[in-house]
Amino acid sequence: MMMLDSSCRSDCVSKLHKSPSTLSKPDWTQLPQELLQVISEKLENCFDVVHARSVCSAWRSTFPFPCSLLRPSYSLPSFAEFPYESEDLCTLKKIPLFLLRVQPRDPGTSASQYFIGGIGRKDEPEDHIELPPPLQCSVKIPGSFEPTLMNMLDFQIILLGHQYRITGPNPKDYRGVAFLPLNKDRGGEFIVLLNYTNDLLVLRSLEMRWMWLKNISDASCSELVTFRGRFYAVFLDGKIIVFDPYPLKATPMFRPSELPNCGSSVFLVPSGDDELFLVEKIIPRTGVLHFGRLTLRVSRLDEEARKWVVVTDLGERVLFIHYGHLGNVCCSAKELPDGCGLSGDSVVFTDEPGNVTYSYKYGVDTGRAEDDLNFWRYSRENRVTILSSYPVVTLRVEP
Repeated sequence: MMMLDSSCRSDCVSKLHKSPSTLSKPDWTQLPQELLQVISEKLENCFDVVHARSVCSAWRSTFPFPCSLLRPSYSLPSFAEFPYESEDLCTLKKIPLFLLRVQPRDPGTSASQYFIGGIGRKDEPEDHIELPPPLQCSVKIPGSFEPTLMNMLDFQIILLGHQYRITGPNPKDYRGVAFLPLNKDRGGEFIVLLNYTNDLLVLRSLEMRWMWLKNISDASCSELVTFRGRFYAVFLDGKIIVFDPYPLKATPMFRPSELPNCGSSVFLVPSGDDELFLVEKIIPRTGVLHFGRLTLRVSRLDEEARKWVVVTDLGERVLFIHYGHLGNVCCSAKELPDGCGLSGDSVVFTDEPGNVTYSYKYGVDTGRAEDDLNFWRYSRENRVTILSSYPVVTLRVEP
């Protein structure tokens, strides 16, 4: 770390404490440039950088905006008239996803409110008039048609990875897209896999045209994700197909054995490049369906063996399952402060009937002798109210 001589340190202290009234609240905007440079080298989390940029204009000019929060985009041919070629273009954007916890205004409240969705940079409005430093980013919140500027000092923010979205002259039957960059030595090439109507379309950057992936499945694709250089697709009949990009070959992946007299809904949840989880919501085919009594089975991908291994814990992660445009995301509960309502090794569905749910945990004792404990069930630990599911997911978690 850079060392400062005694005269410089004294000058720093005098700048931070201009008067007795500031002794309890130093003026951090007066830190010398040398110390700002030391601080910039110690910040590892991208939102720590955003918070630092929110202090004042001088800090904003010192700390570059984090690359992980930028939104690179690609111009692609439109697929609106597929299989016919179109001269129109659409735009593929990389959207950073976040979990944003609103700091309670009432210190006595025990409930926590969360946003889950995309975040964008907003340093300046279109007329290029500089905004006050705290207004660093924007989000779409319920009831707003345009992104809302957020004072980033008011929130705890956890980066959840990113998602790709397509905008432009495309029909409503577009259901999701996945993007894979190829090796750097191939000159920035990439492959895009598109879930369109009942088909999968693929585009390679070299040809820049959409092609139909035939004979994959008779069922529609429900999810597309990428993990460690491969595409993974889930279909409504429960099949999981993995696609290797060299060449784009489809290989089925077998799930754990089916349970008797049961169906399932299948979800994939990447945890960065560390793990890929498979969540199966078990649905009995007989009797009355009670949503509060549904169970889950959770597995992780054994990439070397190319199979799913059933697990009983998630390594202190929280998995969020969303049926809509957002996709499924994951965060570490260790990054959340105590008492905020979300605990590790849990699964939360954000589209449950009635807009009220609870997290699923493994081995919950229901008090019913007929219930097998070797599944994930409603924990009744904390009540989760789903305040909205679009344009971002908004949750309130309370005891």
